[in-house]
Amino acid sequence: MTAKKAKANPRAVKGFRAKLAAAMMLVISGITALGLYLAQRNVTNNANHALEQDFQAELSSLDRLQELRHAALAERCRALALKPRIHAALEDNALDLLYPSAKDELRDLMEGQERPLEQAAGTLHAKFYRFLDGVGAVLAPPNAKDVGSLSAAAEAQLAFKKLPDKQQVGYIWSNDPASDTVNEVTAVPIFSTETGEVISALVVGFKPFEPGSKNPSAGMQSGIWVSGRLHLPASSDGAKSMVAGKLMKLLTNADRARDSSTLRINGAPHLLFFKLLNPGSLFPPAYEVFVYPLATWAAQLHRLRLQIGGAGALLLLGAFVASHFAAARLSRPVEQLEIESEHDRAERQRAEAALASTTDELERSARYSADASHQLKSPVTVLRAGLETLMGREDFAPEVYEELSGLLHQTHRLTGVIDDLLLLSRMDAGHLRIASDPVNLSQLLEEWLDDLEALPDAPDVNIEKKIATDLSVAGEKQYTSLIIQNLLENARKYNRPGGRIRILAREENKQVVLSIGNTGRPIDRAEQRHIFERFRSIGNGLVSGHGIGLNLARDLARLHGGDLRLVVSENDWTEFEARFRFMESGTNRAT
Repeated sequence: MTAKKAKANPRAVKGFRAKLAAAMMLVISGITALGLYLAQRNVTNNANHALEQDFQAELSSLDRLQELRHAALAERCRALALKPRIHAALEDNALDLLYPSAKDELRDLMEGQERPLEQAAGTLHAKFYRFLDGVGAVLAPPNAKDVGSLSAAAEAQLAFKKLPDKQQVGYIWSNDPASDTVNEVTAVPIFSTETGEVISALVVGFKPFEPGSKNPSAGMQSGIWVSGRLHLPASSDGAKSMVAGKLMKLLTNADRARDSSTLRINGAPHLLFFKLLNPGSLFPPAYEVFVYPLATWAAQLHRLRLQIGGAGALLLLGAFVASHFAAARLSRPVEQLEIESEHDRAERQRAEAALASTTDELERSARYSADASHQLKSPVTVLRAGLETLMGREDFAPEVYEELSGLLHQTHRLTGVIDDLLLLSRMDAGHLRIASDPVNLSQLLEEWLDDLEALPDAPDVNIEKKIATDLSVAGEKQYTSLIIQNLLENARKYNRPGGRIRILAREENKQVVLSIGNTGRPIDRAEQRHIFERFRSIGNGLVSGHGIGLNLARDLARLHGGDLRLVVSENDWTEFEARFRFMESGTNRAT
């Protein structure tokens, strides 16, 4: 008796397939979300670190300029305090001759013009000067115009309760209603040539140092906080009020020589930094204030996050398609179980054994994916690992392996595109800093040539090379290797069977010149000027790329202090030339 042929239950098969696809999508979505979160956090941390480095570098440069100026002021004021005529008037108690004598001695100081800092030691322009008597009070000048006019309130700020025995630096308000500004003052003690005691002090006032940002587009503003008031000339009254309020809180809560904080001015984020200008001075403490806008940095960070989010969305879309495809294939054993004969117990047992085996395999696969996800750094690598696992199975039809191989190839392309896009974003934001370490270019070329010949799809080409040994360039190995990789892979990819690749590397005028040429169909003359444009894929029409490889290689070469250019592309020959800064590393000899 022939058993009736069983049919699969379409509703049960579709239900299982939907559940399997939903489970796979849920797992992939969770892993992708975790990867995106980690990527977002890493990008934020890197952006914060880069911003801090840029800001600290600019502050360090300004600190050096400030120190140079203070040293020039101190040296100049000490020289003035040693003038013989001034000493004679003070030690002989001929105070009526003090200012007339000082007028001649300090004429160049009052009438000169301030020059660049590297020339400042000899020629500094002062706004005013005063002498103090033996108890630290200001000696009134007979004619204020000769020594620089000051209001009574401003002049009172120059006095000390006791004459200092060391040079003092301070900042005072002019208290002029028409021009309420801050003056930098340097007080130099004058010692008696007979007793060695302090008999007076010379107080000289200068216009304070007003640094400018090395990057004008950054819009950094600087000012001075002294005696509970803020001098920030480049800001509006509203912005000045907000900065002053923030400074008051920071300086009240703790006695700090320097600190930083963030605040919002007119709805935009800003970084507030201050440092003590005159530590240990008898004058009131004064702080240099910097206000640095963060709008550009925030916009760059937002763009990076959008790019990562867009890449994540593409990955999820690809993962959903792959999940549907895999679920459809993995549900076939269930469909076969539905077709089993109800009257054939042995077939049922075998079908149940097959189902149990399939279930165990799925559980092992799920455990493997969960364990591997903790070691993966991005959703792209997670997706690639899953596809590679499916490629290792032996129960799929040949066309399934072809489709899986195509998807796996696309994940490799996505990995390269995402890595290149992140690197391009860092360069566009100005955050990529190339070190100047010695990189053995000869060794890198040999390693990449070995890898090139070991590729399974490498065409039958003849490789000619003439590379100087121990040829070193200045840069970073990671990025130098990326330039070489791009040029060699292009030479392989766009070559023809039986063709050749020629590599030449030599030193020339303190530069290392690397030439890589290959046979094959040349680039159209009309397209040659566009080959370095971003996202414009221009090959020989036989293979395709994502259009950022040559652009990225040229930008990296330029960051290394060199360049990358197309030398020629005609008559079955295309050649590129990369130049690097040469770094001495032993004796070079041709091979």
